[in-house]
Amino acid sequence: MTSTEPHRTIRTAVVGYGLSGSVFHAPMIAADARYSLNVIATSDAGRQAAAVQRYPGVKTVRDGGAVLELAADLDLVVLGTPPATHFPLAKAALEAGLDVVVDKPFAVSSAQGQELVALAGELGRVLTVFHNRRWDGDFLTVRKLLAGEALGEVARFESSFERWTPEISKAWKASATVADGGGVLFDLGTHLIDQALQLFGPAAVIHAELRIRRPQEKADDDAFVVLRHDSGVLSHLTMNLLCAQQGPRYRVLGSTGAFTKHGVDPQEPYIAAGGGPLDAEYGVEAPEWAGSLGRDGHLDSLPTERGAYPEFYRILGDKILGGGTSSALPLPVKPEDAVAVLGIIESAREAASTPS
Repeated sequence: MTSTEPHRTIRTAVVGYGLSGSVFHAPMIAADARYSLNVIATSDAGRQAAAVQRYPGVKTVRDGGAVLELAADLDLVVLGTPPATHFPLAKAALEAGLDVVVDKPFAVSSAQGQELVALAGELGRVLTVFHNRRWDGDFLTVRKLLAGEALGEVARFESSFERWTPEISKAWKASATVADGGGVLFDLGTHLIDQALQLFGPAAVIHAELRIRRPQEKADDDAFVVLRHDSGVLSHLTMNLLCAQQGPRYRVLGSTGAFTKHGVDPQEPYIAAGGGPLDAEYGVEAPEWAGSLGRDGHLDSLPTERGAYPEFYRILGDKILGGGTSSALPLPVKPEDAVAVLGIIESAREAASTPS
């Protein structure tokens, strides 16, 4: 923000108003006074009506193409659309002179991600990726714990997203192949890989298993990936959409102690149920879901840090209003980090397809 723009707001369009747009993006943008939620794109008439009801005055259009026709009156486009659309829509938005937020996965290949990073650099546009689970309360708890000495030297990090979803409810997910960005590795796996890389640094895939268990699945719905980090830590990452009994969300094993955490971050269900990110209860996990720290027979309860998805848009707002790419202020997520995640996914697919 310059001295001639003391009250500038970031004029924003959200493309896609399914789970991503309606729960993760629009509420966070609307709750931050530095943004104005100007446009929501969805071809579904019911979702258009729901968007207008929740955000009176917002303009609704059918798709990303219609948003780009309004580029002169916008500053930022947020893409909450299926993965196969991310690359062409982000490329077009950057070329239209807009800053861009892309939902995960960033693209369907690391090559596409690298091309977008290069293009944003050439055009001087802000580009970032919505790896929101860096602000899960349980992840923030693990990160804070690792900054101390309670666990000693960490040897193994176990992280899982397990769900019981025998039916695929979204039409695009039911038809999406790996080439379309379909499957649990691109979906939940993106989060797990990004979190592991953030905690323990660069890594290589040393083992991967990918399976299809649901009859309608076109990509993968049951995955296990092992990373060996340059730091020496092993990460065991589990993603399963047909799991009738879920295990721990995290298990971190160290030389002097361990940490085990069950349950999932409450921010998504809270917003989906009608709550708002400015509510006092937002992001606060029930005490009974606290993790266990120590060793068997000597366990202490460790309360979960408050979840903070709005931090993504706070940091992004600072960056855009503070001078954009000419500013030294950080991005909430470097797009290069998202490219690294895509590279791990590609390595995992290669490892899973290689006979042992």
